[in-house]
Amino acid sequence: MPKLLVVATGNPGKLREMQTYLDSLDWELQLKPPELEIEETGDTFAANACLKASVVAQATGQWAIADDSGLQVDALDGAPGIYSARYG
Repeated sequence: MPKLLVVATGNPGKLREMQTYLDSLDWELQLKPPELEIEETGDTFAANACLKASVVAQATGQWAIADDSGLQVDALDGAPGIYSARYG
């Protein structure tokens, strides 16, 4: 019986991407609950990923995994960085 792993996203495409990385493991992946909104307050991509996974794990009582990414442009001194989704 596969173990359940909640992916801290509401995006089915990200769920499929995570599944490709973890395909060799006996885990059933599912999206986070749609009503669970997570404010990304970390100051790094890693901090935001840890925050999202922790919030989802606490809310669901299940193991959770998350990622966070964005653009870091040298000509912009690393901007937009963690603000990529809301830059401009």
